[in-house]
Amino acid sequence: MPLSEHEQRLLDQIEQALYAEDPKWANTVRISDPRSHYKRRLVKASIGFALGVVLLMVGVVAAQIWLGAAGFVVMLATCLWGLSSWKRMNGFGDSPPSHNRGRRPQRQRQSFMERMEERWRRRHDEH
Repeated sequence: MPLSEHEQRLLDQIEQALYAEDPKWANTVRISDPRSHYKRRLVKASIGFALGVVLLMVGVVAAQIWLGAAGFVVMLATCLWGLSSWKRMNGFGDSPPSHNRGRRPQRQRQSFMERMEERWRRRHDEH
């Protein structure tokens, strides 16, 4: 529901007062799109993954098992970090409300006999 003109003016006045009162806080809080944060994390994870590949290859060529294992761990960690950022950026990471998790919509509960009678009626109507 859109705001009325009066409500929009009041909101603008409150926002300007907050910016005037504490500009440093206003700059920290202001963000145009939260997805930009996740995009930066995704770029950092990609760079980290490439670094892990390089470490893995150097470890294989130099016959240093610990360096190859470290490269693999870096690759795995940055892959998981990037995947979680990608999910949140695209809205897949949002969890449903806890009160509806894993349950069907609430219906009025019928007694055993009412359900049996309903089944009997459906069976009788079909034949």
